Amino acid sequence: MESIKDRVAIVGMGCTNFGELWDKNADDLLIDAAYEALEDAGIEPKDVQAAWYGTAQSGVSGQYLAEPLKLQYIPVTRVENRCATGSEALRNACYAVAAGIYDIALAIGVDKLKDSGWSGLGLTRIMGTETEPTITGPGVFAMLATRYFAKYGLSPEEGKRMIGMISVKSHHNGTMSPKAHFHREVTLEEVINAPIVAWPLGLYDCCGVSDGSAAAIIVPANIAKKFRPDPVYPKALQVSVGPFEGWKRQDYDYCHVEETRRAGLAAYREAGIKNPRKEISMAEVHDCFSITEAVTMEDLQFSSIGRVKEDIDAGFFTLDGELPVQPDGGLKCFGHPVGASGLRMIYEMYKQLQGKAGPRQIKNPELGLTHNLGGTPMGCTIFVGIFGR
Repeated sequence: MESIKDRVAIVGMGCTNFGELWDKNADDLLIDAAYEALEDAGIEPKDVQAAWYGTAQSGVSGQYLAEPLKLQYIPVTRVENRCATGSEALRNACYAVAAGIYDIALAIGVDKLKDSGWSGLGLTRIMGTETEPTITGPGVFAMLATRYFAKYGLSPEEGKRMIGMISVKSHHNGTMSPKAHFHREVTLEEVINAPIVAWPLGLYDCCGVSDGSAAAIIVPANIAKKFRPDPVYPKALQVSVGPFEGWKRQDYDYCHVEETRRAGLAAYREAGIKNPRKEISMAEVHDCFSITEAVTMEDLQFSSIGRVKEDIDAGFFTLDGELPVQPDGGLKCFGHPVGASGLRMIYEMYKQLQGKAGPRQIKNPELGLTHNLGGTPMGCTIFVGIFGR
């Protein structure tokens, strides 16, 4: 198999504010994100040769992008891959450019969820058997937490403190992200004592559902510096989709996500990374719940299996730690419009690698990793991307 590494480049990106954006509709968000990306790349809409449009709930075809941007009869493909939707839009655009079919492609994601009636992210299948149990997102990920605590010998108090420190860190980083949904520091005591959603997950262990959009312009690597002096290059773009067997297998431990492990391994091979803990400079991972981030640190080989608590206690993943995670606040603080979240993560890597992240800027980053989880720990879609200068 061939690699995407250094074959294409991102030369422009845009991202709207995330939050409860009652004064904007999906068209407004798409226009804002797209035009920031176009201006960043120094091009106009007429220069875009093809587009990939990612959304979970805000449009059923490419027309929902072509109309607000007034795209003139070019190919527009609508993609959806659960919470990896925005990343999937970028992956498809990158492969098309790498194949030599297009020289300038747009990847964009959007969702307008706050006035859709959603109060959370549902897990019900579109077509079910009507024999499956009722499940909720917090309920399923709470099972991941309780089983992890039991397997690795954490008392309820130790476990709550461990995941609580993750939320405290993300809220701190989010206060330095002007476009984030939330801008408020929280204390560990507040997180631990917050109302319970599904034990042990309290209010501050759960990410917010938001409105927002993010976009990227992709070109062949060999012409990238005609657009800007500091393009960012994908080193790996991997997706792993599981067969949804965790519910049925007696040997599933409810303490890891197999798809994350496999996507991570594939991404490291593609990027030529031997020691992720040492070689990855920073990461944006899918912290839909605080326990998800903790387990992902182990699945991506940043922490030893069963020992992420030691790294959390040591501040290894804080903004001034050895491997900062969620430098912009993550899903927890920046928010989660499903179709845009993957591209929002890449936007943060893009800005960090260019040295343009403001007060949250990481010192001399070389490689950034992004990770999406769509579904449940027992069966899901995972994206892992690696980006560098």
